[in-house]
Amino acid sequence: MIEEGKKAPAFTLPDQNGKKISLKDFNGKKVVLYFYPKDNTSGCTKEACDFRDAFPDFQKINAVVIGISPDSVESHRKFADKHQLPFILLSDEKKEILEKYGVWKEKSLYGKKYMGVERTTVIIDENGKIIRIFPKVKVNGHSEEVLKAIQDSGK
Repeated sequence: MIEEGKKAPAFTLPDQNGKKISLKDFNGKKVVLYFYPKDNTSGCTKEACDFRDAFPDFQKINAVVIGISPDSVESHRKFADKHQLPFILLSDEKKEILEKYGVWKEKSLYGKKYMGVERTTVIIDENGKIIRIFPKVKVNGHSEEVLKAIQDSGK
């Protein structure tokens, strides 16, 4: 399990254009890693669009926004194009990073158990250390909450 104050697990995954992206590519910047269940579903679309709308504010504070889900590169590309998402979406079809970060969990819907992504956001500092974990994220107001947490961490 990941913990605040510990080093964030390293990863290399393909983005929506098939380019390999690694956590270490962002040394010197704050990283907002948000894990979400599925492209083009209502909650995930709202969350992505909220991060999109707040994106200039994240850029002003030297923070990168990265979404990760088990969807394919192709699915991510269509999702990013459809909603004009200016940030990176990483594809973790094998669920290795989802498991490393502890967000691939048993969930329950209408009494049926299944495995899925627990909506979680992790803020990583310029040195690769986890400074904040938001488990079981509620979408409304979340991007503002993350922005404020980053701004407060610099004080």
